[in-house]
Amino acid sequence: MTTPRLTSALIVGAGSGLSAALARALAADGIKVALGTEDLGPLAKETGAQTFACDASKRAQVEALFAALDAQFGTPEIAIYNASFRTRGALLELDPADVEQALAVTAYGGFLVGQQAARRMLPNKRGAIVFTGASASVKGYAQSAPFAMGKFALRGLAQSMARELSPSGIHVIHVVVDGGIRSARRPEAADRPDALLDPDAIAASYLHLVQQHRSAWTFELEVRPWMEKF
Repeated sequence: MTTPRLTSALIVGAGSGLSAALARALAADGIKVALGTEDLGPLAKETGAQTFACDASKRAQVEALFAALDAQFGTPEIAIYNASFRTRGALLELDPADVEQALAVTAYGGFLVGQQAARRMLPNKRGAIVFTGASASVKGYAQSAPFAMGKFALRGLAQSMARELSPSGIHVIHVVVDGGIRSARRPEAADRPDALLDPDAIAASYLHLVQQHRSAWTFELEVRPWMEKF
């Protein structure tokens, strides 16, 4: 049996790096895109995406986002949660307010978006929900406890959602991005080609994941540069 193709996507936590690459890849594949931000006008124009303001850590704003999607965009068949907040420092010097924000954006926001997306996908028994993880999803680094706390929680959320929703036709995916992502602010050294992750290459992996046949779904994928130690 052919798995129905998914044709619309929401990206929450949209920025100029991975999220922009995802928007371009999805649009190029004929998928209608909505961005959970109003700060990327040029990208929206380039990809034909619709933009919506949303602080993903706020329940009321996430509910308003999906209500706006219902009215102006339609139910997204793909939801990608790419938002996170990171604060670094020695354990005894961390500001609890920053830790709270890291958990709210990185994990709680994922729950809020995942819940709203699943609520709309379940009646149709189809859809894909993707959570972007990091090296910190599986390994807590020194002086990076808040990021590890948030990413570990997001991975746990993804595991629970996958086990609950997969039998109902909802493909839940967690992607561990294990390495730095190349950008204008983070170029790679000339003597270390492809030592940083290419955002377009990551986006290509996401595109494959969300269109997988249901007889061979991937739950978790790790992507890393060929030179990365792990």
